[in-house]
Amino acid sequence: MAKGELKTYQAKRRFGETPEPKGRKGKARKAGGAYLIQRHAATRLHWDFRIEVDGVLKSWAVTKAPSRDPSVKRLAVEVEDHPLDYGGFEGTIPSGNYGAGTVQMWDRGTWEPQHPETLSEDWARGSIKMTLSGERLQGGWALVRLKSDRGKPSKRANWLLIKEKDEHAVPGEGDANLEIDASVTTGRSLAEIAGGRKRWTSSKLVAKKGPKKPEPEDREAKLTRPPAFVPIQLCKVADHPPGGAGWAHEIKFDGYRVQIATGGGKAKVYTRRGHDWSAKFPELAADAADWPDGVIDGEVCALDGDHMPNFSALQAAIADGRTADLVYFAFDLLAEGTEDLRQLPLAHRKARLQAHLDRVPKAAGKRVRYVDHFATTGQAVLDSACRMDLEGVISKKLDAPYVAGRSNTWLKSKCRGGDEVVIGGWSSEGGTRFRSLLVGVREEGGLRSLGRVGTGYSQALMKTLLPALKGAASDRNPFTGKGAPRGGKDVHWVRPVLVAEIEHGGYTEGGTLRHAAFKGLREDKPAAEVTERPQAPAKTGKTSGAPGLHVPGEPPPKAGKKGRLIVAGVAISNPDKILWPAVDGRPAITKGELARYYEMAADRILPHVADRPVSIIRAPDGITGQKFFQRHAMPGSNPRLKLMDVKERAPYVAVADVGGLVAIGQSGGLELHPWGCAPDDPETPEQITFDLDPDEGLDFADVIAAAKVMKKELEALGLNPFVKTTGGKGLHVVVPIRTDARSRIEWDQCKAFAKAVSERVRVARPDRFTTTLAKKARGGKIFLDYLRNGRMATAVAPWSPRARPGAGIAFPLSWGQVKSGLDPRAFTLHDAPALLKKPDPWADFRAGAVSLRPILKKVL
Repeated sequence: MAKGELKTYQAKRRFGETPEPKGRKGKARKAGGAYLIQRHAATRLHWDFRIEVDGVLKSWAVTKAPSRDPSVKRLAVEVEDHPLDYGGFEGTIPSGNYGAGTVQMWDRGTWEPQHPETLSEDWARGSIKMTLSGERLQGGWALVRLKSDRGKPSKRANWLLIKEKDEHAVPGEGDANLEIDASVTTGRSLAEIAGGRKRWTSSKLVAKKGPKKPEPEDREAKLTRPPAFVPIQLCKVADHPPGGAGWAHEIKFDGYRVQIATGGGKAKVYTRRGHDWSAKFPELAADAADWPDGVIDGEVCALDGDHMPNFSALQAAIADGRTADLVYFAFDLLAEGTEDLRQLPLAHRKARLQAHLDRVPKAAGKRVRYVDHFATTGQAVLDSACRMDLEGVISKKLDAPYVAGRSNTWLKSKCRGGDEVVIGGWSSEGGTRFRSLLVGVREEGGLRSLGRVGTGYSQALMKTLLPALKGAASDRNPFTGKGAPRGGKDVHWVRPVLVAEIEHGGYTEGGTLRHAAFKGLREDKPAAEVTERPQAPAKTGKTSGAPGLHVPGEPPPKAGKKGRLIVAGVAISNPDKILWPAVDGRPAITKGELARYYEMAADRILPHVADRPVSIIRAPDGITGQKFFQRHAMPGSNPRLKLMDVKERAPYVAVADVGGLVAIGQSGGLELHPWGCAPDDPETPEQITFDLDPDEGLDFADVIAAAKVMKKELEALGLNPFVKTTGGKGLHVVVPIRTDARSRIEWDQCKAFAKAVSERVRVARPDRFTTTLAKKARGGKIFLDYLRNGRMATAVAPWSPRARPGAGIAFPLSWGQVKSGLDPRAFTLHDAPALLKKPDPWADFRAGAVSLRPILKKVL
């Protein structure tokens, strides 16, 4: 290990002109000592990394801020040793001097070698592993020296600074630390230091863990009472997070926006409109009374059993007065003491907030958490948030001040459609039993209808909702304009003063909300502000794989409470229960693996299943146990499932999103058989299915030949047929048709067309095909099953598993795959991860739809 010396340091500086300390070599320690990083705005901005070794500060100039992401490696150029006194330096080196520019104390603490017994050898070898105990950086880090082109260290050695994988690592952090512009000792930005505010006074660096931070002047000013409410900054809606540098991305929390003002040993909890809700959150207010004086912006949330924010649980907690377990997520600091911070950049305010919360006494800090941010790709953060079933992402400009109202510097992107709507009425069953809310958004003259919210009404939420509806009862219909709902004996109007928090899956062609679910009342937001349609769901990347159905490189499933698995926000009980036994050397498939498959394949399944009545083959004890067919909702149905009114005695079950698919897996649902109707429109067919079912003894090559005959017949009529395996011994040929007003047909026309085409094919080749249902009449022929095209008829969905040995799936094919050698047994749940990586042969299914009306005249 090189001996510490200061000759080079002192020779480069004119101490009569620079405020830097001349210093002298200190007493050498056995191992470890002081550690610090100084942010240095010289000719080029860089970060000076320094550790105490042999009585001096060994130093490296790091090209970018150190990242806690283990995948990020920072170039660190070794520079001259510095005196220990330099560990207290924060100030400006005048122009014309070596290293001219502003120096900010970016981090400091202590370091220890992980292998002190071999430190000298490690240094000579150029591989030093250390443990940092700083205020911004902690845990294991490594310095690795690079070799020159000749294989020997150069005079000015280049190293790599790398974060090790441990509990302090932050994968995905990337370059986020580049934006932190606040001193850990004074809280000043580089600009404030350069401007001379609170000039530096030299003090020798003391190497001890957790150095106490000096307080700047404004932090020392004590308040006699909590500050008044500060108008809050709001977000604008974005379809997706912004790209490029300069943005911080925070998780969007599912709670109440709350501002906490502290001063004089008291605290006030303000709503987004400035109402004092301290009495509603007494425990939080009591804690905050012991916080440092200031104003914090954040969100108060209730966490469910899996530590995820849950708005419905928050509503129930407030209604029942059970607020002791609520958590406050703090994401901005608007004032500290008497100092107004709103004009400072967000990066500065966030750094000040983190330091501010560090000063909260432990006993008073159990309900507050600092909201960290990510400066990686916003879409990647959104994808991760959606996989965890969180609300979405808030993207903020790091160099922007805090501005009341909505601006382009704060943008929100949601995983699933959400936000607020105004309640204009509710519907009942039999005049009294609650069924759904009638909702809209405010516009001049009244409410513009957005349809109904039909699910999400837990018993706990109804305790708050029903009294509020009765209290706002009205005889007047508040809805106006096109699409306004009409009255009736089961419709009850209310004054448009109540705001509901909802979640939904987008909009129908008619502009109404699709599969909307109620989450709770927003007592903190006035109806007058709800003037924009709720945001549609953001498009996200692929979801992760499953145990046994593993996608390499994807994260493992998230564990929940003991004996459960959490998939897409749905609790999976008994995830190790075997549904498909092992067969032909392939392992068994469990309930947990089925749930993860539904999550993994959701983007492929939902376009063919979502918002349509669906029949489910359930086998709660696996394919060797009892199976039954479920069409209607059952008592205790999972709230993630949607109910659809199909003019029958009881509503049908439907799927709204990935959570609904996983909920089916949780109930032991192994097969999905949707209607062939348009989304949210059970009375309009949108496809025609021809099931090619071979008689016993026929080879699959006969089915392939039959599919090609059907393809030729349909294409001759101007249609675009698609083909899929059934997960069994047959094939389905499916034709998409248009559903707009000019093209729409009735179910009897759909069935008649399917029958007519099947008869044309049978008549042309009576030796090969039959349209007779009875098996005894098939006689070695392929049955052309056209009966799947009536109202209430179903067909297995593309990508649906089958409740049969081998765990086959109904797999969508390209016509190029329909050839000799095609084996339908090759498409199973075991093969799903690899199959999902390939392009979707049915990606353009809906784009291939044509109007059937003119073709009907040719056939019928």
